[in-house]
Amino acid sequence: MRAVDWCLSSAGAAVVLATSSDEQHPAENMADGSSQTFWTTTGMFPQEFIIGFPKCVKISKVAIQCYLVRTLRIERSVSKDPVGFEQCVEKDLQHTEGQLQMEEFPLPDFQATYLRFIIKSAFDHFVSVHRVMAEGTAENT
Repeated sequence: MRAVDWCLSSAGAAVVLATSSDEQHPAENMADGSSQTFWTTTGMFPQEFIIGFPKCVKISKVAIQCYLVRTLRIERSVSKDPVGFEQCVEKDLQHTEGQLQMEEFPLPDFQATYLRFIIKSAFDHFVSVHRVMAEGTAENT
């Protein structure tokens, strides 16, 4: 079975919640496959967003391209609705002055219908998330 990036809108993913809204940098930008577009927070932390998949998917790796994020937590849900999340990983990211932070999180034998990304703290008042990727295959559930 071929690997798929389940976080792409073209693969059926949707941003079902984002705690900040900026009409010039909407949350949907995180799922368009481009590092040139982004979602930006509007101050105060924590901030979060939830990406929903079209079905239960098996994920082997999650990656994020962002800027000025200090502490990130990733949670998953296998429920039909975006509830019942459990923590998968939490990490303090390195500050990269003037360039995107690119972090990968290997997650062997990992299933999800939703992923919640919680930006717990930042290096500045605002952060941007350019791209989120979840590499994996479809489950038959």
